[in-house]
Amino acid sequence: MADGKFIAYYRVSTKRQGRSGLGLEAQEAAVRDFLNGGNWRLVKEFTEIESGKRTDRPQLEKAFQACRVYGAKLIIAKLDRLARNVAFISNLMESGVEFEAVDFPQANRLTIHIMAAMAEHEAKMISERTKAALAAAKRRGVKLGGDRGARLTAQARAAGRAALQAKAQERADDLAATVKELQAAGCESLRAIADGLEARGIPAARGGTWSAVQVSRLLARLPDPFEANAAGAVQ
Repeated sequence: MADGKFIAYYRVSTKRQGRSGLGLEAQEAAVRDFLNGGNWRLVKEFTEIESGKRTDRPQLEKAFQACRVYGAKLIIAKLDRLARNVAFISNLMESGVEFEAVDFPQANRLTIHIMAAMAEHEAKMISERTKAALAAAKRRGVKLGGDRGARLTAQARAAGRAALQAKAQERADDLAATVKELQAAGCESLRAIADGLEARGIPAARGGTWSAVQVSRLLARLPDPFEANAAGAVQ
């Protein structure tokens, strides 16, 4: 039984199908039939008129963004509506968005298993290459060993910080359009924006509630036009 928030993505291959609704209505009906009966909410729906052979799909990217903003799961009627190649499915998994296919509910887990198997294979290959390189170095007289204690280098720590910063920036970029809408609607203070985000069901960092401080940090990552009214910043 479906539970939680969902973002629907529909795709038709031709403009004629898009205008007539052929194929599209069937996808919409399949999604609603699948969700029917649970504690669910269909937050948004996106429709793409595009060939299945292409991977640059703006509506799908918007669907990904909406999933991240609302903490929702992507739902599609048929798995082949996403793509016909493994590389594209891999990009989906890298987006950090969970998805569910009505005609293949286990696809998400299966995809993860396949990717894990590939990652395991690659790790094994790297290990074998490393062992071969160490053996070659030993034959050349290079001393191996020493302190094997795991210590994070300054470079590793910097890389970790950079990764966190990149994730925070991605989140800010995802929320930019929503913040702009709230400001256009008259939400000028940080508190008003926080309330607006809460009202839309958009979770804050780590799933908490929005505060003026969090909104301030969010705005700091966005261009100048997104700056809140300083006079009413915490009202």
